Formats: sequence, structure tokens, C-alpha cells
Amino acid sequence: MKNAFALTRRAAAVALLAVPFLAHAADFPSKPIRFIVPYTPGGTTDLVARTVGQKVSEKLGQPVLIDNRGGAGGNIGMDAVAKAAPDGYTIGFGAISTNALNPHIYKSMAFDPRKDFTAISLLGTSTIVLEVPASSPIRSVPDLIAAAKKNPGLPYATAGAGTSMNLAGVMFAQMTGTELVHVAYRGSGPAITDMLGNNIGVMFDNLPASLPHIQAGKLRALAVAGPTRSPSLPDVPTMAEAGLKGYALDPWFGVYGPANLPAPVVKALNEAFVEALAMPDVKAKLQQAGFSPRGSTAQELATLTQTEYQRLGEVAKKAGMTAD
Repeated sequence: MKNAFALTRRAAAVALLAVPFLAHAADFPSKPIRFIVPYTPGGTTDLVARTVGQKVSEKLGQPVLIDNRGGAGGNIGMDAVAKAAPDGYTIGFGAISTNALNPHIYKSMAFDPRKDFTAISLLGTSTIVLEVPASSPIRSVPDLIAAAKKNPGLPYATAGAGTSMNLAGVMFAQMTGTELVHVAYRGSGPAITDMLGNNIGVMFDNLPASLPHIQAGKLRALAVAGPTRSPSLPDVPTMAEAGLKGYALDPWFGVYGPANLPAPVVKALNEAFVEALAMPDVKAKLQQAGFSPRGSTAQELATLTQTEYQRLGEVAKKAGMTAD
């Protein structure tokens, strides 16, 4: 009886301690929310975060402050999210890379995406574009394959090691039997600058960052990596249409908080993001930039994270992908 009484008292004490926390969660948010984007400004993630973040701010009645923390393929920024207090005031812009691929290719990881985050909502998918400078003699995917076979070790740029663009390059080399050398930049911006300056001749990039330069005639799009053509580039073939049958890669993005976020906080954030992503002006702006916005339930993102973790682990192992 004594042990039972002690257990009852302990349970009651824990419950009492939880009451203020739950009440606080129910009042969420009562101060600004920090939205960590684990990449440098100017890329796809930055555009989406700022566009959607503004609407989420209006919905929740508190500022959503964008905090760009690039480096290590997004790992530095997402590690900050994983280690933040589980109160909803720090959330992060996760991706297929940070939350599914990176753990399989980086020698050391400070977090486990399967355990250290709370899924909140999908943000949508992006399109990867294979491109060259407008002055390049390479005008098609077959031209690039021929150039790569003639010049083994042909370099290609991406926004970083372990990104979906890096994966796109690895898949391209595997399927074409070519030897390409990956040049990882700290974000799309610096890589595009080098492309425009003809300092590097090939790039796999998320379309929103490169689209203005393609439309201005400064970069030439050879193909897109997804299973269908991009509405933003209707005349540009898919990789499959360009001769690489079976090639398809659609990078996805989502909002995550630290592990153990209270259910009321998850609900409030999920509803705000889903509502923002469905707004006609938000959809139009992001679609025009080459991004396909789509919200989801928290569970849908959690399930996607787990299944993609397994799938990309097999892809990375087969390809021998590594990153420092």
C-alpha cells in the first residue's frame, strides 16, 4: 500500500507540474517564432520560408522571424532546431536532404531525423533543373553526356553536399555511365554567380533560384529532374524525355519542430501553415517561381520522413555517396 500511495503522489505531482506547461501551450503563440532555414539567403528555401512565413505570422498574430543558418548540407541549421526548447518558438525548414538523405552520407550527424524532430506540415515540392551557361556549346542532355564521356571528371555545381541536387548529379552519372566531379557550394546563390561568370559549366539546381536567370537568357535549361515537365518551363524536357528512362527526383520540404512538441502547439502551427500554403496569392507566387506548394497533416510528414529515410539510405549506399 505504501508503494502504491507513493506512486500515486508522484503521479499527482507530475500532473500538477504539467498543468502550467499545458496552459502555456494552449496560449501559443505569445511571442515571435523563429523559423530556421538551414541554407543561405537567395535560394528556394529562403523564398518559400519568407513567402509562407509572412502569412503564418498574420494567422498567428506574432512575427515569424526567418533565421538563415547555412552549412553542412543543412545540418547546422536543423541541429539548432533539434536542440531548441520544445515550445514551438523555434521551428525549422527541413528537406529531403536534412531529414532523409544526410544521415546516410555524412560521417557524423549531431541529430537523428527519426527521433529528434516533431513533424508539423509538408511545404511542397521543388523542381531540380540541369543547366549550363547560355554561352555553353552544350545544348541538350545528349550533348552533356557526350562532353562528359570525352572529358572524364567534368565538374558540376550544386547548392551543397548531400542536397537533393547532389543526389540528382549522382543519379545522372550512374545512369549515363559518366564520371562527374561534384563541386559543392554554400547555397544556390554563390553557385549561380560562378555559372554566370563561366567559372563552372554545369549545375543541378532547385528551379526557383535559377528560373529568373533562365528566363533572362543567361542560363540554359537542359532538362528537369521530375517525372513531369515544369509549368514554369513547358518547353524543357524531363530527364526521361531527354533519354534517361526511369530518371525522376522530386525534392520535398517540410516544417519541423524539436521532438516532443505539445499537441496544441503542433495543431496551431499545422493549421497556420496549411492555410497559408492554400492561399491563392501564395500558390501563384510559389508556382510562378517553380515551387509546388502543398500542406499536409503532421502525421503525413512524419510517415514520409520515415519511408524516405529508408529509401534514400539504400540509394546512397548503392551510389557510395559521402560528405564531410
